[in-house]
Amino acid sequence: MQKPRILVTAATGRTGFPVALQLLNRGFPVRAFVRRQSDLTQQLKQAGAEIVVGNLLDFRDLHHALQGVQRAYYCPPFAPNLLHGAMLFALAAEEANLEVVALMSQWNPHATHPSFTSREHWIANHLYRWMPSVDVIHINPGIFAFVYLLGLPMITNFGLLMAPFGQGRNAPPANEDIARVVVGVLSDPTSHIGKSYRPTGPELLSTEDMAAILSKILQRPVRYQDTSITMFSQAAKAMGFPDFEMSQMRYYADDIRHDAFAIGGTTNHVELVTGQPAESFEHTARRYLQNPALIHPKLSHVGKLGAIALLIRTLFSRVPDWQKWEREHHHPLLQQPQLASHNPAWVASAQQQQLNLLQLSNLQRVPLT
Repeated sequence: MQKPRILVTAATGRTGFPVALQLLNRGFPVRAFVRRQSDLTQQLKQAGAEIVVGNLLDFRDLHHALQGVQRAYYCPPFAPNLLHGAMLFALAAEEANLEVVALMSQWNPHATHPSFTSREHWIANHLYRWMPSVDVIHINPGIFAFVYLLGLPMITNFGLLMAPFGQGRNAPPANEDIARVVVGVLSDPTSHIGKSYRPTGPELLSTEDMAAILSKILQRPVRYQDTSITMFSQAAKAMGFPDFEMSQMRYYADDIRHDAFAIGGTTNHVELVTGQPAESFEHTARRYLQNPALIHPKLSHVGKLGAIALLIRTLFSRVPDWQKWEREHHHPLLQQPQLASHNPAWVASAQQQQLNLLQLSNLQRVPLT
């Protein structure tokens, strides 16, 4: 019996790439949607994927990519037009009469979050549930494990894990565990329709705990150094991260500092969906340190001179006044925004390990005529 064809967007990304490979290993025909040809697209092609190069913001490309597809993994790009892209994909999914979409979201979206990207995730989560004929399954992880390893040159050369996370705790999941959940729900979606899954690691850890784990792996002392958002932004700028990403990441750093990712504790969702427990941060870090491209495509092992050069670039990098930058880029800003841990509705949902959604019991799906 022919298995359903599955479209994977962002197929060379941190979750899209392992999702595509895992589905291929299970015998599913996979169509991989990518922005451009690359070494990773060649790997996917060699593994048996059909490659489609296109623009997720061009409805014509979506229409073409979804022809003959029954299921899809939609992973919105981390970009200022997130909601625009998400709604285009929803329209294309309806037009193609898909069975189900696994939608990548976040752990912290709610109506009054200071990050407008998180608010757009919150809106998209609702609108996908209102699609007339296509079912949705939400995947809403928190901060990924790789984020804590982006400062690899400082970690390995100077024994410093530098981040503006305070004493906030998290159970960061591996990219591959998130992918396993996506693959699990798309392989056999019947029992997962309408549900949300928050993949986490098996243990809540502070950044100091992670530094201790890195000390064990590297067999040298690694110390957590709490830094300012400004220094964090300068380092990101020196590493080539776009201003938009940092304008939003500073809010997520505040969420971590206020322990938002510890509310509700760890989940068993990885094991519940896949039958195998989530990987520990130690295991993930060992794999990622051996292959830094899993942390960031441009990251590699650098010696002390390279780390010193990065530090100098960091110190001389100039970052904008973020509030002014957001106003100038027409971000919709709120007068009194609330971090996730300060929003009572979000906290109540998080304590139940559920996505924060409005309860609109009188809303019914509209049958297609």
